[in-house]
Amino acid sequence: MTTGHVFIAVSLDGYIARPDGAIDWLDAWPDVGHDYGFAAFMESVDGLVMGRSTFEQALRFSDWPYTKPVIVLSRTMGEEDVPSALSGRVRVSDSGPREVMNELSQAGWQRAYIDGGRVIQSFLREGLIDDLVITRLPIVIGSGLPLFGEVTEDVRLAHVSTSAFPSGFVQSRYRASAL
Repeated sequence: MTTGHVFIAVSLDGYIARPDGAIDWLDAWPDVGHDYGFAAFMESVDGLVMGRSTFEQALRFSDWPYTKPVIVLSRTMGEEDVPSALSGRVRVSDSGPREVMNELSQAGWQRAYIDGGRVIQSFLREGLIDDLVITRLPIVIGSGLPLFGEVTEDVRLAHVSTSAFPSGFVQSRYRASAL
């Protein structure tokens, strides 16, 4: 079965975006010459699974940031909503988390990058996330879209490691499976 992996930045108060989905606060940091492990993480995955809101945010970048295949989970958009420049690189699916992971497994994917707050939450509820890399930025934005929403039961994670960087970023790795 394909395994799910998260690599995401959050504000110190736990938000991944402002209430309107904006991530402008991520750009307030100077380029420090490294990417906190993101390139190596991307090399380790076969592709991405993200929600509609995350997809729409990625479309706002000056260039499409992904070279690997992207699956957009949405019940409100279809293939016709994918820009023609991304045809063959982005696919829309209205499947649930487990069904998507089964489809990806059949397609030969070993590791999927799971991105977007609600998508991460739904995959966690289904037990489909193996590990998370969460980078906390030293900024409080006060409100927004939380990484973790309400849960019906506790989600236990095993701490693997934490690194602090001169930028003030603190990156923690957690294992979610096989606790």
